[in-house]
Amino acid sequence: MLSTKVQTKLCSPKQAVQLSKSILPLLRTSTAGCPAGIRVGLVASIQHGGSSRAFSTTPTANFREFFPSKETEHIRQTPPAWPHHGYTEEEMHTVVPSHRLPKTWGDWAAWKFVRTCRWGMDFFTGMGKEQKVDKSNPTTAVEAIKPLTEGQWLLRFLFLESIAGVPGMVAGMLRHLHSIRRLKRDNGWIETLLEESYNERMHLLTFLKMCEPGWFMKLLLIGAQGVYFNGLFLTYLISPKITHRFVGYLEEEAVHTYTMAIKQLDEGHLPKWSDPNFAVPDIAIQYWHMPEGKRSMKDLILYIRADEACHRGVNHTLSNLNQKEDPNPFVSEYKGGQNPPRPAVKGEGYEREEVI
Repeated sequence: MLSTKVQTKLCSPKQAVQLSKSILPLLRTSTAGCPAGIRVGLVASIQHGGSSRAFSTTPTANFREFFPSKETEHIRQTPPAWPHHGYTEEEMHTVVPSHRLPKTWGDWAAWKFVRTCRWGMDFFTGMGKEQKVDKSNPTTAVEAIKPLTEGQWLLRFLFLESIAGVPGMVAGMLRHLHSIRRLKRDNGWIETLLEESYNERMHLLTFLKMCEPGWFMKLLLIGAQGVYFNGLFLTYLISPKITHRFVGYLEEEAVHTYTMAIKQLDEGHLPKWSDPNFAVPDIAIQYWHMPEGKRSMKDLILYIRADEACHRGVNHTLSNLNQKEDPNPFVSEYKGGQNPPRPAVKGEGYEREEVI
């Protein structure tokens, strides 16, 4: 929940002077290879960093609780609407980056638009050329010359999760309206789509416990959400199949992002997150039911990556189905005791003849 305090001034006179002095450095680049003017205010403070960031406008001491728990007279706790089903160690470690090759013009358009979005995220989060992977395999290659910092990773996580929660809500809302307008059942799609959106929001709330977005980042999120929501609304009305394919490609990028972060953690490039004293937020422990001894930053990213792998497989599969008639295979009971498909292990998604 956002703070109830509202500031009536954009900045103090002292801050205005500081901002005016920053005009000259706008033309220079920061040490991360991104224009300094772009990076100012992206993230205000990091809870576990111990000091304010170079591109911060808010000191760490002013870190604010975004959604504090509110005591009431009778309610003790509000459990999640969709409890997490959990993963085994094997399930989380078998997730790997993958890419579904475009087969139709709609696939190709969705893929190219995702690549454009990826370029924008790289730019605004200050990702330098040496920190990028091989362009010929952008969603499977994880080797980079220079690792990202913890701050850069949090920027990417925040930006990614703030928009990742939009598609499921838009698709679920439109299918809900279609169902009650046409007086027809939806065959299980709505619940899965809304749960996906809820899950992505839990990712965002977890990262908000670790850092506070600055003013520029908040503006980016507002603009991105406005464009993204309306764009998805129109494209889902026109072609749900292409929209699900787009989301599938977007989730490929998410799996790739978290896989890179895990690799750099294993290689020792992120010492703050490898610190034995580092503690993941309580909201994450409760949502994913993280056991004792498995509450490190790497464990948290493994859970989140497995979620993204599920969304990747689900959306690629839904794109392959008949959008008006086919039931949702992931919540259906199969004949002969057959188990429902497992989307996390099928990165390219299931073809229609495999599940219907």
